[in-house]
Amino acid sequence: MRRALWLGSAVLAAIGCLHAFQRPWRLFESLEPYDDVPIPVGGDHPADWTFARLMYPSTPYARFEFRRGDWREGGTSWTEDYPRADRHFVVALRRLSRVDARAIEQPVNPDDVDDIYNWPWLYVGLPGNWNLTDAQAAKIRDYVLRGGFLMAEDFWGPQEWQDFESGMKKIFPERDIVELDDDSAIFHGVFDLSGRYQIPGQWATRRGTMNRDGGIVPHWQGVFDDQGRVVVAICFNSDLGDSWEFADEPTYPEKYSALGIRMGVNYVVYALTH
Repeated sequence: MRRALWLGSAVLAAIGCLHAFQRPWRLFESLEPYDDVPIPVGGDHPADWTFARLMYPSTPYARFEFRRGDWREGGTSWTEDYPRADRHFVVALRRLSRVDARAIEQPVNPDDVDDIYNWPWLYVGLPGNWNLTDAQAAKIRDYVLRGGFLMAEDFWGPQEWQDFESGMKKIFPERDIVELDDDSAIFHGVFDLSGRYQIPGQWATRRGTMNRDGGIVPHWQGVFDDQGRVVVAICFNSDLGDSWEFADEPTYPEKYSALGIRMGVNYVVYALTH
């Protein structure tokens, strides 16, 4: 009994130390002008999993950035869909799984000493605009090889693919990006996602088109580690962020939010169990 109590105390102490070294939550300016996203009451209360969002510098010619600001202060590409998509997805994850998820997101700056290692799952939106330094790429590589998981999505067409791939080659110069087989475990953890389809952004409902910039065919890709684990999950030519962000918007088709949310849930559970 004494040994069990000691072990329990040690585990609690370790968790307490982990939370003690995590950076405090901070709200940044969004690329999209939000004024109706309430901050969840007690949202930063510690939990087993947090929606961590990668902060990054943008390419000089980044699309959708109408004014050039300091990426470390928000308002640039990494804040696309933030924070509404993050918070909507957490609500869905809590309903559809047993993951103990924190109610509020956590922006993570890879230059911020060792903070990145506190978050086992890291999301990056608009990665076709990222412009990682060598030091940032090395930090992300080390994070992933230590057991972290990176999810990248919402980029379209040849030019954005080229810029995304350039960043990935900085992170993993020796590892290939591969198409994930339909029977991959990542598609069958919580939900059976054999019948996947392209997920357009909310902009598609206004423009009447499913894709942009030549990004016609959706791709579900990944990078594997030496143990055969998917450590980077890539959704190219789809906009899962919008499927979360506008899940409560009547004009956005439910079928896209249904798939986008389930994809996200599967990726989270896979990252925590593999």
